[in-house]
Amino acid sequence: MVTKPIKAKGKYINLAVYGVCLLISVAGLVYGNTIKYNYSFLRVWEYQNILFLLLGIPFLFLQTKANLPNFLETNISNKQRFLTPALIGAAFGILDVVIIKMILHPEHYTELPPFLQPFPYSVFLYFSGAFEIEVFYRLIPLTLFLLTGKWIAKGKYFNVFFWTGAVLTSLREPLEQLPDGPVLFMIYSLVTGFIMNYLQAIHFKKSGFLASLTVRLGHYLFWHILLGVYVEYYELL
Repeated sequence: MVTKPIKAKGKYINLAVYGVCLLISVAGLVYGNTIKYNYSFLRVWEYQNILFLLLGIPFLFLQTKANLPNFLETNISNKQRFLTPALIGAAFGILDVVIIKMILHPEHYTELPPFLQPFPYSVFLYFSGAFEIEVFYRLIPLTLFLLTGKWIAKGKYFNVFFWTGAVLTSLREPLEQLPDGPVLFMIYSLVTGFIMNYLQAIHFKKSGFLASLTVRLGHYLFWHILLGVYVEYYELL
C-alpha cells in the first residue's frame, strides 16, 4: 500500500535534485559572464545550454518505468551512489594526470591550456559540463533504450537493450573527443574513455543518475580542477 506513494515521491525528488544541478549551472553561467573580460581564454556557457538541459526533465518521471533507480532511491546506500563511483572517477582522473601531464607533458605550461580553467570558476564550469554530458549521454538515451527494451516482446530482450545502449553510449564520447597525436595516445584516450563511460552506464543502471554523475565528477576533480589549481598557482607563478 505504501509503494506507490514512495515511488511517486521519488519522481519529485528527482526533479528537485535536477533543479539544484540546473541552479549550479546557472550560477556558473552568471559567474563566467562576470569575469570573462579578465581572461582571454575563459570558456563560458550560454543560456541556450540551460534551455537544452530542460529536455531531460520528462525523463525524471520515467526512471521507475525503465527499471532504473530514482536519484535518491532509499534501498541504495550512499556508498553505492557516491563513494564507489567517486573513487572510480578519481582513479581515471589520476591516471590521466600521470599519463598526460607527468609523462607526456612534464614541462611547465606558460598559460592555462583549453582543458583547464581558473579556480574557483572551474568548479562551476566542470560541474555543469559533467551534468550536461550525463543528461545527454546517459539519462536520455539509456532511459529510452530501457523503455524500448521493456516494451518489445514484453521485456524478453531487456538486458540486450541495456548492454547495447551501454556500449553505444560508451563509445560516443571517446570517439567525439578523440585527440590528435601519436597513435598510442589516441588508443589510450579511446580505451580509457570507453571503459569509464561503460562503468558509468553500469552504475547508472544499478545506482541511478547520481552515481554516473559522481563517476564523472571524480574524474573532473583531478583532471580538470585540481590539475588546474596546480598549473595556475604553481607552474604559472
